[in-house]
Amino acid sequence: MAPGKAATPPVIRFRVLLLLFIVTRAHAETLPRGGLDLARMTSVYSDALTFIAPRILEPIPVPQLTVWGLQGLTALDPNLLIVANDKRVQLLRGDQTVLDIPLPKDAAPASWAQTAAALTAASFPVSASVRRAGTQGVIQVFFDEMFSRLDPYSRYVPPVEAGLDREKRAGRAGLGLAVGQRGSQIDVQSVIRDSPAANAGIRPGDILAAVDDQRTLDQDPETIGAMLSGPDGSVVTLSWRGRDGRTRDAQLVRVMVPPETVFAERSSDVLVLRITSFSASTASHLALSVQDALSESHRVDGIVLDLRDNRGGLLRQAMTAADAFLPEGLMATTIGRDPDSMYVWRSTEGELAENVPVVILVDGNTASAAEIMAAALADRGRAVVVGSETFGKGMVQTIDPLPDGGELFVTWSQTLAPLGWPLQGLGIMPQVCTSVGQGRLDRQIASLSTGFQPMADAIKRARAARVPVSAANVLQIRAACPAAEGRAADLDAARLLIANPAAYAAALLPPMVDR
Repeated sequence: MAPGKAATPPVIRFRVLLLLFIVTRAHAETLPRGGLDLARMTSVYSDALTFIAPRILEPIPVPQLTVWGLQGLTALDPNLLIVANDKRVQLLRGDQTVLDIPLPKDAAPASWAQTAAALTAASFPVSASVRRAGTQGVIQVFFDEMFSRLDPYSRYVPPVEAGLDREKRAGRAGLGLAVGQRGSQIDVQSVIRDSPAANAGIRPGDILAAVDDQRTLDQDPETIGAMLSGPDGSVVTLSWRGRDGRTRDAQLVRVMVPPETVFAERSSDVLVLRITSFSASTASHLALSVQDALSESHRVDGIVLDLRDNRGGLLRQAMTAADAFLPEGLMATTIGRDPDSMYVWRSTEGELAENVPVVILVDGNTASAAEIMAAALADRGRAVVVGSETFGKGMVQTIDPLPDGGELFVTWSQTLAPLGWPLQGLGIMPQVCTSVGQGRLDRQIASLSTGFQPMADAIKRARAARVPVSAANVLQIRAACPAAEGRAADLDAARLLIANPAAYAAALLPPMVDR
């Protein structure tokens, strides 16, 4: 080999280093205090790539995921460009090469995390946009760009927001009551079932007289609400006057109380249960609400589960809630690449309100775990779904806590209904469609009363779909009952079905043979 050629690589490296030195000196006075936290960035990227690569639905190599993420530098500064071939990766700024380094020798996440951090460090002195974004901003766009190429639901949640989300999922330490103002007094507006306040006998309408011996008269509800909250396990003394006029005192222990998600209302002989989301207590509160209604002297002719505007929540809670209404059998299946993502959900023996008709209300905002619950009850012939096509989110995310305190939500499986059709994209085709106008709805109910199901063909097409379903096929199937917001006609149709056993029976899907 000629001497001149042997000397080329050191010269190139020297020029690159010299260029970085000159640019860094030129911008030194504009660098934010502390600069980039490369150790934090490398740790987050390494952990994330290790978690993501084996779990995403389609196999994408770690190098490709990293290069996608590095496009975040271009998103921050259009003058920056990442170029990679099978041997090297470059950071360009316009027609200038900022950094040119060899690719890692393997696909190890730690190696690619270090490469990503090195390229980011090189961009820092030459881009004001990258400097303004800082460490957290750069990490955010890295994941935004990566996940934009994967699916709509995978995402990175930064540390502060992740902490708030964790608190929301676990619940808030308190007593489980909400207060308002009645003149100069503080009254109890709601009490969460099974909370310390409920177990102490506090009921809506009671007057809260004192908290830890501090009188509540002429105080505002926000101040009292803050006094009721505190560290998990701490003790607070309450004085309250019940509706019988008696004043009671008790010491209560604050606990993590999930938000109430089940709201029961009687409408003549129909029990309407509005489920706003699925938290840690949803399934138990739903079952207790049904049991309470059935134990009353006033009969229950039907149950309406209102899942409109329910965006989902904890899948296990949705499955447990569905299980309460079903005999033993299949409820849902999740499929993915990671063996841990594949799961068969089955209901156990025993059925709540066995002989009581169940109607589920859905709309275009019904999504995720709510759709999975509705599909389980409909496919098993246990409930009639009334409303419009639902959102169509059948993907399931798994959560990875990151070293920076943030979290990754990574789509790792999709859900199949008991009859084998995918919820993703398709959503749920109602047995009674309310989004096509009152005239057509009236004709549907009239047809059902004669034993004819006008939605039969649309339902058959939807239930026959199998993975993968083309976008054109999804649009064609969903067109039979366009997604829409909930309306008063939904509940009216539910009442008509419950009052008319022949129409209800015609609307039901035939109970499936377990498989």
